[in-house]
Amino acid sequence: MITVALVTGFALVLAGLYGALTNRNILRMIVSFTVADAGVNLVLVAVGAMPGRKAPILDEAVPVAEAARRIIDPLPQALVLTAIVIGLGVTALMLAYAYRLHATRGTLDISKFTELKW
Repeated sequence: MITVALVTGFALVLAGLYGALTNRNILRMIVSFTVADAGVNLVLVAVGAMPGRKAPILDEAVPVAEAARRIIDPLPQALVLTAIVIGLGVTALMLAYAYRLHATRGTLDISKFTELKW
């Protein structure tokens, strides 16, 4: 199960990077970055998963003395939760920039923006 999640996560990262590098439309690039971000989150969750262990909740089901052997480390889950929130903010910012570019220039084709080219 973990290897399926890892392979799927890496496939999402590769598909997102391929889409970001091959598309000229800014909205498609934003969606590609979002797909890559979801892939990275999936890989982080899959790496943090340990088969046979329980959620990191200390109660009568998991005694404190055996907690180190029987629970999953919650740090990868916390990192993914933070990455999801940051990814949502970055996506919203990219969409706001894309909206402003379309409002001022009338296009989202990245090849039309040549003012800063060398």
